[in-house]
Amino acid sequence: MSAGPLPVSAGPGLMGSLRKYLRIFRVSLVERLAYRADFLLGTVLRFLPMVTSVLLWSAVYRGSGRDTIEGYTCREVIAYLLLVHVSRMFSSMPGLAAGIARDIRDGTVKRYLVQPLDLQAHLLAYRAAHKFAYILTSALPYAGLFFFMSSYFDWPAEPWIWVAWLTSLLMGFLMGFLMEFALGLLGFWFLEISSFLYLINTVSFFLSGHLMPLDLFGGRMAMVLKELPFQYLAYFPASVILGRETPETVIKGLLVELGWCLAFFIAGRVALRMGLKRFSAFGG
Repeated sequence: MSAGPLPVSAGPGLMGSLRKYLRIFRVSLVERLAYRADFLLGTVLRFLPMVTSVLLWSAVYRGSGRDTIEGYTCREVIAYLLLVHVSRMFSSMPGLAAGIARDIRDGTVKRYLVQPLDLQAHLLAYRAAHKFAYILTSALPYAGLFFFMSSYFDWPAEPWIWVAWLTSLLMGFLMGFLMEFALGLLGFWFLEISSFLYLINTVSFFLSGHLMPLDLFGGRMAMVLKELPFQYLAYFPASVILGRETPETVIKGLLVELGWCLAFFIAGRVALRMGLKRFSAFGG
């Protein structure tokens, strides 16, 4: 039976009904922990590219005949690449934008409109549960890896560096979510965005410093890349814990990262409101 166009309201608001979204977090966490073996296997398989990276960069430094490249020794580059995987563990949001676009295209996004749920808050609680489950199940394998590779690290003694690192990781999760959420809402205007998302994710993977430290680009290029939001998804947290940032640059970086989070949050809310004005669903 036709139900007519749906209203443009998207639920009670992001900050309202906190208890409701905590329940969603708990339910999603239980669901995700049911697949802990899959998480564990996926974590172990991710170690294989790390081995390749270690061998590759060792060969690069041997071939160059240099002890340092743009201020990085071979040991520091390998430590950085291992730490970047921790950064991406928090900030990567596989399938989020594509899932939102698919829900819009199929019309199933209407369940957030006819129920007292906010689309953004619901997905944030769901993704937070996913990340918590993933980090919980992969903590032991990563601890073993970092213990085995401990000779590559000089861990900082200052407590503030550890606090700043953890803060940057949590904010990286928030930024990764807000960026992907805003991108997924392009589904209100375009029928298929998979190719666009592939391009954006490829660019993000490269510009975030996942493949190598942004400093290795050298000079002006490195400065430009550090002005983009992508660095906070991988490079910045790793740079903080490696002690390559001063207290001033850490504070500045966290404030700028907070600014980017607010910008993507506002962009997502505006895009959601504008998109819902275009959206209609019938039946069901």
